[in-house]
Amino acid sequence: MPDSIRSPIARRTDRDGRSPNEQTRAKMIPVNEFRNITSEQNPQFRVLKPWWDVLSEYLGIAMLMIGVFGCTLQLTQDKISCLPNRFTDLSGGDRDCSHLRQNRDNESLWEFAITKHLGPNIVEVFGRKNGLDIHQYEFVNHFCYERAVHWYGKYFPYLVVIHSMIFMVASSFWFKFPGTSSKIELFVIILGKCFDSPWTTRAISEVYEERREERMVIWRKNTMTKSAADRADADADAASPVRSSIKSGSDQKSAEPQPSLLDKKEGEQAKALFEKVKKFRTHVEEADLLYFMYVLQTVLKVFKFALITVYSIVLVPNIQIVVMCSVPPDLTGFSAFCCNYNKAHLFSKLAYCYICFVGVYGLLCIYSLYWLFHRPLKEYSFEAVRLETGINDIPDVKNDFAFLLHLSDQYDALYSKRFAVFLSEVSEGRLRQLNLNHEWTSDKLRARLARNASERLELHLFMLPGLPDTVFEISEVESLKLELISNVTVPGTVTQLTALQEIVLIHSPAKLQLAALNHLRENLKVLRLAFESPDQVPLWMYTLQSLEELHLSGPLSGELSRATSLDTLRELKNLRVLTLRSRLTKIPPGVVDVSGQLLRLCVHNEGTRLQVFSSLKKLVNLAALELTGCGLERIPSAVFSLSHLQELDLRENRLTTVEEILSLQHCRRLTTLKLWHNGISYIPEHISKLRALETLDGSWNKIRRLPPRLCYCTKLRHLDLSHNQLASLPSEIGILQCLQFLSVAFNSLESLPEELFSCKRLKVLALGNNSISTLSPRVGNLAQLVRLELKGNRLESLPAEIADCPSLKLAALIVEDSLTDLLPPDVKDRMKHR
Repeated sequence: MPDSIRSPIARRTDRDGRSPNEQTRAKMIPVNEFRNITSEQNPQFRVLKPWWDVLSEYLGIAMLMIGVFGCTLQLTQDKISCLPNRFTDLSGGDRDCSHLRQNRDNESLWEFAITKHLGPNIVEVFGRKNGLDIHQYEFVNHFCYERAVHWYGKYFPYLVVIHSMIFMVASSFWFKFPGTSSKIELFVIILGKCFDSPWTTRAISEVYEERREERMVIWRKNTMTKSAADRADADADAASPVRSSIKSGSDQKSAEPQPSLLDKKEGEQAKALFEKVKKFRTHVEEADLLYFMYVLQTVLKVFKFALITVYSIVLVPNIQIVVMCSVPPDLTGFSAFCCNYNKAHLFSKLAYCYICFVGVYGLLCIYSLYWLFHRPLKEYSFEAVRLETGINDIPDVKNDFAFLLHLSDQYDALYSKRFAVFLSEVSEGRLRQLNLNHEWTSDKLRARLARNASERLELHLFMLPGLPDTVFEISEVESLKLELISNVTVPGTVTQLTALQEIVLIHSPAKLQLAALNHLRENLKVLRLAFESPDQVPLWMYTLQSLEELHLSGPLSGELSRATSLDTLRELKNLRVLTLRSRLTKIPPGVVDVSGQLLRLCVHNEGTRLQVFSSLKKLVNLAALELTGCGLERIPSAVFSLSHLQELDLRENRLTTVEEILSLQHCRRLTTLKLWHNGISYIPEHISKLRALETLDGSWNKIRRLPPRLCYCTKLRHLDLSHNQLASLPSEIGILQCLQFLSVAFNSLESLPEELFSCKRLKVLALGNNSISTLSPRVGNLAQLVRLELKGNRLESLPAEIADCPSLKLAALIVEDSLTDLLPPDVKDRMKHR
């Protein structure tokens, strides 16, 4: 059959022999490739996709598939087929193709040829002949496709693809935008880890267990009350079921499995999660960028939906199957052609289907906007979670942090419930406690036990994040010292420390549970507190009725000293020792509250001048007074009224003279006087009035002469005058027959009086760092001497009589090695083998 009368479709084949259907299948996009293009890169983001976003995503994929299918048809099939209008000839005529549109369902445009089979292989064709060849048909087809087909009918699939891609990009833009993607990704990672963390399950289980125990206790009380009422009217057998039920409930409780313990690795991971949640909350709650971007992309989709709906409804009717085309008659001999747009019918159906999808998509976007503006998404309350879990300190959040949690609730509300555990300080404290118990076992703590200055068995813990529960398993602890430890809560298990008598809290604010307070109130003897502000002084301190020693170190200003909080010192009925390390201007009035039983008062004022001492007169039973670094220039007159005073320590003040020492004779029981680290230049003669004096410490002063009348204090046993400017010792020193300790080291002595060696009770004699050139042989008279310091003098030799000191060992002889070598061998042997 000639090409001029063959159908263009019949003649259309691929150059390599493939049919149009085969070409279509070859050019279609593989399903796997399409799935890879449209799939979400990070599937974890699904927790931030509400149901309308998920449905919109599938609608976008469906619309994209419509566009891709239409584009594929555009590339793989004949676009248009044209024939000359049969009512038109060269002279012109009717150019209307409406009769083809009306009869297109009953008659095909291309059914213009009638075929008759004359034999197996012979076909005779009858019909109208146009006299056009294949090239003219192809030209007319292309010409009419460009001129006669409406642009919407030609480019509809491409518009669908473009709009669908815009919808998909707009839906996930906030997942890609640099300012929001990092926050979203970090939130999703943290949310997933919090959801899967073993600590989340344990914390919630513990709360449920505590609530169950509370309900069990209430049930038992109600049951026991009811059973008691029943026993009043019934026999004893009626109560047995109640007892059985209580016992069975108790057995059931003991049989229930306890929450599994976390290992050390899981505890450290949970601890890191708490830190990440804190930092993320601080970073995200400051702005609302995520909320703004989500609103912006939703508004863009609504605008896009309105635009597509309007122009699609207007332009879809322009997709026509039969179109008329005017062609220059010089090219083909015909001026009008009737053309069949092959894909118009399919494109029309796809267009209406696409409009329906876009309509549903738009309704979802409008609902999303309603949800965004109708609900307060910048605030998120955990009230329901607090009521359900019993964790009452979960804080509410705001801004972008709240918005992310609202979105996750649309996916699954369980996420926020489990995430809330890591916002609770109580939960964090429990985890910290668990990690502490893992790290500080009872064996490790027991290895840190040591004797302190008070000879108590002390456990010292330094810079820990909390107090391990394992501490209360070491029952032999007598002193518990906590230094630089935050979040200290002493539980009721402190009752297990039966030997505990002393607690030391150095910059470690502590709270007590009620059971612990009751125990310490009856058993604690010594409390030492070091604090940075007066607010850190615990109120429970004032209720310790059995407390005997209280040592406070911190800023106690004069204003605070007048506060009513110190009035509670009167509750400390057994207080005997009070130490204040602060910068006071006067003795706190609260001290007077314990004046009846206080025996020792120590004020370390760090160089601040103490001006008012009137309160001292009321401490009538005071036996020891220590005023250190108080800026004193003279001995306070209030001291002279303390008739029971036995010890007076005035260290590190500004004393240059002690003429008032005569008034100390009214303190008839005074046995110890310490004037060390001052600027005293001399000791007055009337010091001899202190008949009961046994210890005198005048070291680190500027004393040049020792008064002879000092030696009339015949009970003197300890005399320390080291680090002064003494040039000689009085010969009357031999009167001090009770003297056991004498130190005149670091002075300017050139010789020693012979009477010194008459003090036969001397046990320690410190003469180092002077200018002594000879040592009297009478040193052998000191039968009780156990230590002799001579180093730093001008001695050329030692007397052999030094071996006559029966208690003096060679190791206790502090002297230059050269002088030791000069001693006779028998002398050294005798002193070495004692």
